[in-house]
Amino acid sequence: MTSNDRVVVIGSGLAGVRLARRLGELGTPVTLVGEEEHRPYNRVLLAEVLAGRYSPEVIALPAPAELTRARVTGIDRAGRTVVCADGAVIAYDRLVLATGSNPVLPPLRGLFTEDHELPEGVHAFRTLDDCLGLAKAVRPGVRAVVIGGGLLGVSAARALAVRGAQVVLAQQSERLMERQLDPAASELVARHLTDLGVEVHTECRVRDVRCVGGAVRSVEMADGYALDADLVVLACGVHPRAGLAQAAGLDVRKGVVVDDELRTSDPYIHAIGDCVQHAGTVYGLATPALEQADALAALLAGDTGSRYTGTRSLTRLTLTGPDSPFDLAAFGETEALPGDDVVQLTDHTRGTYRKVVVRDDRLVGGVLVGELGTVGALARAWEGAEPLPSDGGPLLHLLTNDGGS
Repeated sequence: MTSNDRVVVIGSGLAGVRLARRLGELGTPVTLVGEEEHRPYNRVLLAEVLAGRYSPEVIALPAPAELTRARVTGIDRAGRTVVCADGAVIAYDRLVLATGSNPVLPPLRGLFTEDHELPEGVHAFRTLDDCLGLAKAVRPGVRAVVIGGGLLGVSAARALAVRGAQVVLAQQSERLMERQLDPAASELVARHLTDLGVEVHTECRVRDVRCVGGAVRSVEMADGYALDADLVVLACGVHPRAGLAQAAGLDVRKGVVVDDELRTSDPYIHAIGDCVQHAGTVYGLATPALEQADALAALLAGDTGSRYTGTRSLTRLTLTGPDSPFDLAAFGETEALPGDDVVQLTDHTRGTYRKVVVRDDRLVGGVLVGELGTVGALARAWEGAEPLPSDGGPLLHLLTNDGGS
């Protein structure tokens, strides 16, 4: 591309804003198109807003100067333009889709009104509007049911409990955050939530939302047991927002398919962030989105050697309670395979748990709960994929040393 090419980015989340800022720093003009009325914000911190720890202003992102507020409804690939809901047409030489993801809405009876809207008291937890609606509705003693015990559900349940709600967390699988944590770490998370007053139910499937006068009153479990509810929070995961790409005829599978240049099946259209499927993987996490934005910014600014080859993601969560914070981190493969070596340290007095998995003298994953001074050094050892010394001394030092983060 040339310095005069018009770059248009659709989506003003973390990935889109990062790309626009990086391009601006590199001297490449860019038009960022976002449909939310709010200033661009860091979605990762929404639970902190719900908990009352941060105001919406605190999580705002430094947006680039040229931000167009519009909802894009179509892409004309032949004419290289995008069409907006208000009739505006924006021309591009290079288009970048940073459309993010949508919340998964489970197939529950009674979940939608006749107008295909969520009933009063039922909230997704994906946008700042979702968060502000929940914050307005929550008050001490309100009965809240959170459906989903992954990272998002655990964060929402903790935030509601901190605000004084009576919270029930319903998780369909056998443990919390099963995609990131091993059973011992999941149990510690459940214990922390229980200490905050959250009632945690695993292997528990919700099948029905009961409403009266258009407002939720209870949810019914698969076994017929009913839970009274003033609020229901849907935290069942997300899926790539790829409708625009699909309608434009781009290759879409689990997400918008891109290569190492983050290029879609149209050479003039790229994609980054939660909407993307790269090398068969949909990440749905902040770190890969930011790394993709940086790689694409360099490429569009003229660095023809820039490539994105994947991200080794680390999940980190801080659960702020009335006493001390509860930290956890997970990276790589947290479950050992036959032949792997496992080093595990548990301190019940301090409430800490540390486990790493070693394969062929290399650190392949780990779970850390509690005081996380070791997380930085361990993550660097994992990311470097260098062989560990055979005597194991440095690894034990990393596990027991509270510095190095």
